[in-house]
Amino acid sequence: MKIGITCHTGSGGSGVLATELGLRLAARGHEVHFIARESPFRLRGFVDNVFLHLVETVYYPLFQEPPHTLSLATKMAETALSYELDVLHVHYAIPHAVSAYLAKQMLRPHPLGVVTTLHGTDITLVGNQPSFQSITRFCIEESDRVTAVSNFLRDETLRTFEVTNGIRVIHNFVDVERFRPGGNPEMRRRFARDDEFILMHASNFRPVKNVRVLVEVFARLQRELPAKLVLIGEGPDLAFAKRRLQELGLGERALFLGNQECIEQLLPTADLFLLPSLHESFGLSALEAMACGAIVLATDTGGTREVIDDEVTGFLCPPNDVEGWARKAQSILHDPARRVRMQVAARDVAVHRFDPDRLVAAYEAEYVAAAEHAQAAAR
Repeated sequence: MKIGITCHTGSGGSGVLATELGLRLAARGHEVHFIARESPFRLRGFVDNVFLHLVETVYYPLFQEPPHTLSLATKMAETALSYELDVLHVHYAIPHAVSAYLAKQMLRPHPLGVVTTLHGTDITLVGNQPSFQSITRFCIEESDRVTAVSNFLRDETLRTFEVTNGIRVIHNFVDVERFRPGGNPEMRRRFARDDEFILMHASNFRPVKNVRVLVEVFARLQRELPAKLVLIGEGPDLAFAKRRLQELGLGERALFLGNQECIEQLLPTADLFLLPSLHESFGLSALEAMACGAIVLATDTGGTREVIDDEVTGFLCPPNDVEGWARKAQSILHDPARRVRMQVAARDVAVHRFDPDRLVAAYEAEYVAAAEHAQAAAR
């Protein structure tokens, strides 16, 4: 098939999943066209069957902001027509599903299937705003097929928007050959001494990631054991994290690595991976950490229950329970034998429950169904 993919291009989970999906589809013989304002974060170098179409940014004095949604819709329509795409797969309802709907209308009567994948904050935060509720519901209803990355998110979407078309759950996946335990010991020593633990966090540092609790948990652990905090990513709350760590006298105990393309080289160095988000609709970074052998402590709010089996493959804790987070972290760091058992169990879950081949095949089935639905509607 010929598939167009649009996603946010940063280091967040939705863009990562969309890019990894596109690369696997291309490896399976599909023709994949990324349509975005810039190259996605994990799209590296030349890849057979993969094409990139950049959306032109239009600046005009009349507009307070560039009309990206309209520019994207135009580029989607042009690409679909020029390359005879069968389907557009958009990740995030707002604004990408809006642009896909416009592109589809522009091409009538030419049939173009639209698959919309919901990732989380497009439903729980952005789409839930009163000014966006109606258009979010409309675009979900107008999509030929809709998927969500967790049962939690599917149920939340049905509850919030009362949509009538079905939503299929297709979990995120992880490349377990690339994300695997046994990192380079020399890499680890660049961050910490052999007698120090490494606590790690990777995100886009938006307020929902709850960086305040992350810093406070690290501060509590510092009283009991030697540790370093490694922070990966960029975002609006990163400055707060730096300032607060300095106030606590821990500035020298933290490393700020910024955005890193090869995070699979860093995750195996972590003893604990912390994800204290106010809510996570899935938690792709947690899954990648599990595949690399890091013990994950994550929020128990949202879809993380579908990724982590509490006390078996990791730990779940209420997002603002600093004492609870610190207590669970201490217990596992002081118990090497249990840590090894949990690492093995977590890796096993990553390999078998989130198998890429099975999940990519599920998306292929959605593309076929979306294309058939669009063709039937055009007749």
